[in-house]
Amino acid sequence: MENKYSKEEMLVITSKVINYLDQWQLQAEEMMIILGIPEVKPRHLPKYRKMETALPQTDEIFSRIDHIVGIADALRTTYPFSDKMRVMWLRKPHRRFRKNTPLSMILKEGVDGLMRVRVEVDCAYGWAIGDAMNAATKAAAASKS
Repeated sequence: MENKYSKEEMLVITSKVINYLDQWQLQAEEMMIILGIPEVKPRHLPKYRKMETALPQTDEIFSRIDHIVGIADALRTTYPFSDKMRVMWLRKPHRRFRKNTPLSMILKEGVDGLMRVRVEVDCAYGWAIGDAMNAATKAAAASKS
């Protein structure tokens, strides 16, 4: 994959994403799992935070970044005056996740978990996904006729 961003741009993106995860009050190990870099030792996290090391430029990392930012934005919209409520929502068992927490879904399911949590908290994203699925279903049905 060709790099989409310069090294400097990726350092800024990395720092911002780490900041979102810091707001979620995650352990370093949890951050590495969510970012899709579990092989990186948690002791190296400060290098990402201080813009000394950037996340790799892969499709999966960009997908994870997109969902992390989408979830963070949706939580900020849902709970504009309370950082505690945003963290609580991530850590509270949820009926749509069979009494699992949104955070546990993200940690267990990776990109799929990030997407499921985003669909739940960001109704506009959920609608866009639903519309895309309906269009694909109609296109498939039309091609069979």
